[in-house]
Order: sequence, then C-alpha cells, then structure tokens
Amino acid sequence: MTTQIKHIVFDIGKVLIHYDPNLPFSRVIPDEDERAWFFANVCTHDWNVEQDRGRTWAEAEALLIAEHPEREEQIRSFRKHWHEMVPHHYEDIVAIMEGLISEGRDVTMLTNFASDTFREAQERFPFLTKPRGVTVSGDVGLIKPDVAIYEAHAKSFDLEPSATIFIDDSLPNVEGARAAGWHAVHFTGTDKLRSDLASYGVKV
Repeated sequence: MTTQIKHIVFDIGKVLIHYDPNLPFSRVIPDEDERAWFFANVCTHDWNVEQDRGRTWAEAEALLIAEHPEREEQIRSFRKHWHEMVPHHYEDIVAIMEGLISEGRDVTMLTNFASDTFREAQERFPFLTKPRGVTVSGDVGLIKPDVAIYEAHAKSFDLEPSATIFIDDSLPNVEGARAAGWHAVHFTGTDKLRSDLASYGVKV
C-alpha cells in the first residue's frame, strides 16, 4: 500500500479503555435474565447514545423514570456507577499510541462519549491527555458513524482525510470514517492492529 499516513486517530472505548455496563449491574440486578431485559428495554444502547450526543444525565434519567418509576434506583445506578464500567485500560494498545506520539506521529482521538464522563476518564487515565487533541461527541453534538463528526474532527485538527487512518472497534464507525474519505481499520486485537498499521506503512 503506497498511502502515506500523516494522521492517526484512535477511538477510546473498547480500544484504549475497557467498557462493560454489566460490571456494576451484575450487583445492581443480580438476575441475568432481568438484567438483559433491563438493558434491552430501559437503559438501552440507544438511550445511552443520546448522552454521547450531548443530552444531560438529568434529562436522560427523568425520561426513563417517567416511563419506569419502579426502576428509578436502577436507572440512576447507570450514571452513579459509571466509573465501575471502565475498570482498566489496555496496556498494549496504550503503549502503541504512546510510542507513536514519542516518534513524533500526529495522534488525535475521536470518541462517542458523554462530556462529563469523558472528563472523569481523563482524570483516571492520564494517557488520554497525551494525544494532540480529542473530539468528544457530547461536546460537539454529533456521534459516529455520522460523517459530519469525522469532517468536524478533520477541520478542528487540520487533518488531510486521505492521509488519515482511524482505529475503532465498531465496524459502522470504521465505515463512517471511510465515507468521510479517511482510511480506517477495524480493531479486534493487538496483533491485528499492528499488522493493519504496518500495511499502511506505520510500524509499531
């Protein structure tokens, strides 16, 4: 591949840091079937995505509590125990990112994240302050895989789309980046990431 990569953009959740809502909720709702129902019908993925888009937690909780008043405590537990959902980072991937930065590579981050929880994550995981910058969906009111968020990121950080490579664990988000004219790789593990980056001439 002859593409010259000038800009490397990392997703965060499930690429740099672990994320699993079941961690606190296995305690909040011990019954596995009930917990699955709760995530499918109450605190759903689609509901949580709206916080990534910028909706406040107060609004989000009020909406669900009005629909499921008997579940108020469990609904509030989602934000209350959010820190337990992100218990650790992936050392090998963070080492790759930090190595790229040390080499002088242009590294930024693009993430679907609520504004307040992202700031908490930066305090807990200081490496999230090392790249040149970050676009947080909750700050800009756009979410992946909407092409507009990739375009906004490129504009904010003066990226040349055809010389940019994006790393994300979500295939739709990878496809969104490609639709914006970026190169992108689907993250499934360390070895594949090393191989994928090498195929673009980025040795790690």
